[in-house]
Amino acid sequence: MSSILAVGSLAFDTIETPFGIQEKVLGGSVNHFSLSASYFSKVNCISVVGQDFPQDHLELLKKRGIDTLGVKVDKGNTFHWSGKYGYELHEAQTLATHLNVFEHFSPEVPPAYKNSEFVFLGNIVPALQDKVLSQVSHPKFVAIDTMNFWIEGHREELIKVISKCHCLIINEGELRQLTKSFNILTAAKMVRNWGPKLLVIKRGEYGAVLFNDGDVFSVPGLPLAEVKDPTGAGDTFAGGFMGYIASQPSFNLSRYTLRKAIVYGSVMASFIVQDFGFKNLLPLTKEMINERYHRFVELTAFNLG
Repeated sequence: MSSILAVGSLAFDTIETPFGIQEKVLGGSVNHFSLSASYFSKVNCISVVGQDFPQDHLELLKKRGIDTLGVKVDKGNTFHWSGKYGYELHEAQTLATHLNVFEHFSPEVPPAYKNSEFVFLGNIVPALQDKVLSQVSHPKFVAIDTMNFWIEGHREELIKVISKCHCLIINEGELRQLTKSFNILTAAKMVRNWGPKLLVIKRGEYGAVLFNDGDVFSVPGLPLAEVKDPTGAGDTFAGGFMGYIASQPSFNLSRYTLRKAIVYGSVMASFIVQDFGFKNLLPLTKEMINERYHRFVELTAFNLG
């Protein structure tokens, strides 16, 4: 089983939804990605935290098979994001962003990670994503995520990094912003012309769409009786998606593998939204994950004659 090199934020999140307020929940893109992917593959993590970050959480990551050799502890405070959601829960209103030690983060890939075959470039400034990628030797599969802030302020730099990747994972609104196209078919063609063969569009409660050359696959969101907090759902999706691909005995991006990966990503995202933070990811078992996978299969089965 191959390991995944993942770079992104380890952070504190203050979250307000119609279902409650949580102060300084442990979060961050690489945190959610790594915990999700760890159910399928080993993960090597690159990030930075402040002196206020709890050591026991780093120990928790290690127990989940997540290597934290690339996590640097700097003087100062950990990155802290505050956001608010309305009842639709599909888009957060950012209330405050305190970069803290992340402001001067300059990721260095440890020698043990340089031959990583799978790389996930989490949602950070494009120049840092590019710096990580330049330190890795001939990866087989690189996926990149981003957000509206980087699209608005670093679009050309971001497109340059995307052109070096195999897969772009992005939400629907950000895809339109990035490509300046309202039609997702036109937008998908533009992304593929930049370089990535794969485009995964995250659609929140409405599921996800995969574009793979001429092949299009769509999976709905799983109907859930309770949804409390969508924070980190996209990174959790990416962890399940990429973790499943990395878990295969031999590397392949077949139609079958990619479609299953999309469903497993959706499975993992469906768990995290049911509570605040990442706590719903911790007690999972393979049996629980596979049971929910089969719920997706039943949800989408139509050739029953």
